[in-house]
Amino acid sequence: MLILASKSPRRKELLGKIAPSFMVIPPDIDEDEARQIPSDHPLDVARLKAYKIFQTHPDDDVLSCDTIVIVHEQILGKPHDVKDAQRMLRLLSGQKHVVLSGYTFINRDREVSRTVKTIVYFKALSDELIDRYVATGLPLDKAGAYGIQDGFLLVERIEGSYDNVVGLPTEDIAKHCFRS
Repeated sequence: MLILASKSPRRKELLGKIAPSFMVIPPDIDEDEARQIPSDHPLDVARLKAYKIFQTHPDDDVLSCDTIVIVHEQILGKPHDVKDAQRMLRLLSGQKHVVLSGYTFINRDREVSRTVKTIVYFKALSDELIDRYVATGLPLDKAGAYGIQDGFLLVERIEGSYDNVVGLPTEDIAKHCFRS
């Protein structure tokens, strides 16, 4: 059985596009155990999540993922509160940034651990739009304080995987983990 090691409803929805059946078991890990080098952080966290679940489910396939936003060499994780979300959105406004997702797929036979990069170009955002968006509560559980899928026109364009920006690089996972 495939296990998604995540509590993200977006990851669950995206995985459903490429895996007909799976179960979800959120791992209980301390993400601070991961290295703080921005390019390594999401892959380190994904490995921690995958191995935590694999320890108790060694006969299953386990998939985990972690996503971060990097702007001006600064990692933007999930905001702590409304003010932090507003700060992050103002920092991203009119800027190019990178979304990195690290994922790990593991079973008894193999491990696949990869990082997928998407470049995102944000529109210039007015304070009114930022405040309206944050008031919905939508950005409070997302890296970088935004969801490209949330219906607010924040993004001008992307270079790379849309699903990666949502939180699970389905194309890369399908290619490298679920091949026949």
